[in-house]
Amino acid sequence: MSRKIRISLPTRALLCALSLIFLAGATTMAQNGLPPLIDREVIFGSSEVAGAQLSPDGKFIAFRRPHKGTVNIWVKRADEPFANARLLTNETRRPFRQFLWSSDGKFILFTKDKEGDENYNLYAVSPGEQPQGGAEVPVARNLTNSEKARTRLYNVPRAEPDAVYVGLNDRDPAWHDLYKVKISTGERTLIRQNTERLTDWLFDNKDRLRLATRSTRSGDKEILRVDADGKFTKVYSCNVFETCNLNSFHKDNRRVYMISNKGEGVDLARLVLFDPETGKEEVVESDPMCRVDLDGAAFSPSTGELVFTGYTDDRQRLYFRDKAFEKDYRFLQKRLPNKEIYFDSATADEMTWLISAVSDTEPGEKYLFDRKSKRLEFQYRIREKLPREALVELKPVRYKSSDGLEIPAYLALPKGLAPKNLPTVILPHGGPWGRERWGYDSQTQFLTNRGYAVLLPNFRGSTGYGKKFLDAGNGQWSEKMQDDVTWGVKYLVSQGITDPKRVGIMGASYGGYAALAGVTYTPGLYAAAVAINAQNDLVSLLESIPAAWESERIRFHKRVGDPTTAEGRAQLIRQSPLTHADKIKTPLLIVQGANDVRVKKRQADQIVISLRDRGFPVEYIVAPDEGHGFARPVNIMATLAMTEKFLAKYLGGRYQESLTPEAAKRLQEITVDPRTVKLAANPAHK
Repeated sequence: MSRKIRISLPTRALLCALSLIFLAGATTMAQNGLPPLIDREVIFGSSEVAGAQLSPDGKFIAFRRPHKGTVNIWVKRADEPFANARLLTNETRRPFRQFLWSSDGKFILFTKDKEGDENYNLYAVSPGEQPQGGAEVPVARNLTNSEKARTRLYNVPRAEPDAVYVGLNDRDPAWHDLYKVKISTGERTLIRQNTERLTDWLFDNKDRLRLATRSTRSGDKEILRVDADGKFTKVYSCNVFETCNLNSFHKDNRRVYMISNKGEGVDLARLVLFDPETGKEEVVESDPMCRVDLDGAAFSPSTGELVFTGYTDDRQRLYFRDKAFEKDYRFLQKRLPNKEIYFDSATADEMTWLISAVSDTEPGEKYLFDRKSKRLEFQYRIREKLPREALVELKPVRYKSSDGLEIPAYLALPKGLAPKNLPTVILPHGGPWGRERWGYDSQTQFLTNRGYAVLLPNFRGSTGYGKKFLDAGNGQWSEKMQDDVTWGVKYLVSQGITDPKRVGIMGASYGGYAALAGVTYTPGLYAAAVAINAQNDLVSLLESIPAAWESERIRFHKRVGDPTTAEGRAQLIRQSPLTHADKIKTPLLIVQGANDVRVKKRQADQIVISLRDRGFPVEYIVAPDEGHGFARPVNIMATLAMTEKFLAKYLGGRYQESLTPEAAKRLQEITVDPRTVKLAANPAHK
């Protein structure tokens, strides 16, 4: 097995990846029945070892670990301890979050941007190369070397291991040209100039370019066959409100698997097989329980066989097609009970796996598994110092919204306290086209440890629950989508769980918008709000969509609102929290990255000025070296410290007073006095 064997079932992204180092709080005694205060560093700080990936030959393991305070990439032999690992990168500012092996294991590939500007370049470093000339690490070569372009990685071919296929938008910022790059030398060859609004490519089981996807000017998606003469033939399409995502070629290398919900009367996304030559389509599988969308399908890269399908319901469900694989999975389930198992990487012969076992109270245990001998060898535990016994369960709940629509959500209650009249924090997710999932969530554990009940709602417009549920959010920002959040508060109050006078709301990106909408459209509901990289001026948001997101522009216009029409513009102005900021009376903490290309700093300035000029309490953090989501540890540390204290001030939970000198200094540097905020000219609308 290779990377394709893993279904991508990611845990919920931590709000802006906020983290914080702790000092003296770890020994704080339990208060009011709560377990001892867990140090912020233990909850959020960089794990000693994380993100391990097995090399294709099984001889090496690469992983992420801090070096001089910043997470970098390391490598070790599979049979030696992690303490013997060698450092491969020495980044000092922004941590590495993702990397992968080349198909022959000679290189490790990773991407990196500058200060959160999202202009990513692709780099390669050889784990077998020794540092030269007294250097600390071997040379990491920039394979794409573009200042203002965003690299997309399309294919890491097995048939040609010294090559990768990438997209670069250095010619036209809206569209990525296709290049073949030689890893060992960086030699770059243009394969296709993108003049057809192409968004993605699919290579077959022999690494031949076979299919492409295109975004039309109406927002529809077309699947194009790449013919022998280099021309395209349209073979499939779906409209802006449908899904038709290419997955993998069938073992016959003729038909292709897709995840699709195309068609009138089709609600749930399902797995289909499509023949690009004949146009024949057949349904392979839909959710046997008829509840949720197909979340993914896993294939054996050596045989092309479908191994299993996965669905994210209240919990993960897997359905197996490969009996040998299922037998091994059931064996692992018995050895690792009450956990969800993820297949992170495997050797080229598919006989050795590197797996993760996770749960709502377990951030992750990593194991090597030999399928032949059935040997299961423990590697490491993420956040080893985290007291598992103090963690809380994440329980699925459902409640009705304003129009009777059932809203799925997850609820976490603080350990040691009766579930009655608790201070509560609502955590709407970002996107909004995403969803909450069962599993470990640092933010939830952090807040429950401080004494808060936590609700994570999957409001309408969230993905995974079918086309109707997704479409129910169209044009409903601040309206029915916000009702789904508001009625979550009402549900908790009706159950006696929540003290209605001590409810807070916090979120990032769309979650930050929901926080602002909550204090704007329901001004008496919340006692505190934290808005991180939050949209508040929807016209400005849609008129400043990054050029690299051109293919998504129409989807935003269709699902959010169209600023190019008088009716759409009026709707967006009505649904912008900024328009009604004079109604806000809730204390606010605004957090913003100065380099955010999605939500411009001006939007944060606007809401701060509005509250300041009316004399309402507002606190403001601006990190000059961050974008849409914080990455630098010192910024994360400082911001979480302020967030925790802010919530404690207005909701009454516990907080940790101590922070490192570095975090304290940085907090002073990035805290902005609202009295000094000035708004630049040329507003998006009046």
